[in-house]
Amino acid sequence: MRTRDKRREVIRHRVEYWSRRLSVRPRLVRVQRMTQKWGSCSTSGIVTLASDLADRELSFQNFVIAHELLHLRVPNHGKLFKALMTAHVPGWKRHDVKRR
Repeated sequence: MRTRDKRREVIRHRVEYWSRRLSVRPRLVRVQRMTQKWGSCSTSGIVTLASDLADRELSFQNFVIAHELLHLRVPNHGKLFKALMTAHVPGWKRHDVKRR
């Protein structure tokens, strides 16, 4: 298990990578304790990610981070959103599960 600061650093690094890759800019990125879900994206551009996401496998981190960042471009889970997820995160559907 990683320290809280190390978890935040890991997640922020992955967000920077995916932000460049997806050509998006979140207004703010929060990394905090979350118990109900792994992440969220507000309509105002605030992306919130669970701090313990850093303890999960890299492919799952990529799924969650890309998912939330893509909501900056497509606010719903329609066909365009799913097509972009497939283009950027092949095999993403195996990770599409609810938390706990």
